[in-house]
Amino acid sequence: MSLKIGVLSDTHLSDVGESSNKGLARMLEKVRGGRPRQDLIELISPHFDGVDLILHAGDMVDITVFRALETIAPVKAVAGNMDGPDVTTHLPPKRLETIGGFRIGLIHGWGTPLGMDEKIRSEFDEVDCIVFGHTHTPYNQESEGVLFFNPGSPTDRAFAPYNALGILHLGDNTIRGEIIRLLPP
Repeated sequence: MSLKIGVLSDTHLSDVGESSNKGLARMLEKVRGGRPRQDLIELISPHFDGVDLILHAGDMVDITVFRALETIAPVKAVAGNMDGPDVTTHLPPKRLETIGGFRIGLIHGWGTPLGMDEKIRSEFDEVDCIVFGHTHTPYNQESEGVLFFNPGSPTDRAFAPYNALGILHLGDNTIRGEIIRLLPP
């Protein structure tokens, strides 16, 4: 059995009037970091084709991002430090999921990027992978049997050299992360 999981973080999308369809459309068009205005779903769909699940590691900023992602696949997400009450009342700050037999911790992260591995590792007991965000910088490293995976940000290049998203590939006995660099259109 193999599973393909789409991974996002730090989308930082918001809009006033998000309760209306017009507000949702405007919010999904806003993409920061030097990219022209482009629909978030249009941006990620080619890479998330056939995903079984989407993980979002926080800083959606607006819960309508969660709802839009659900049009592609089921979503598991956490709140980040930039998320407002409409997100934090619906999503926990961290979660542990068993997916395809693997224990995956999902957390946003906090503070300086220095020592992030140690900070987020202390939040979870036995895990195979920790998905996190906050730094906007893609990261795909294994340490002491745990895969630390940050997909970067598809929409905001603050502190990062490029926009990115990720895929986790879960096989019978392996979990592997893939960073997908989003090229300027």
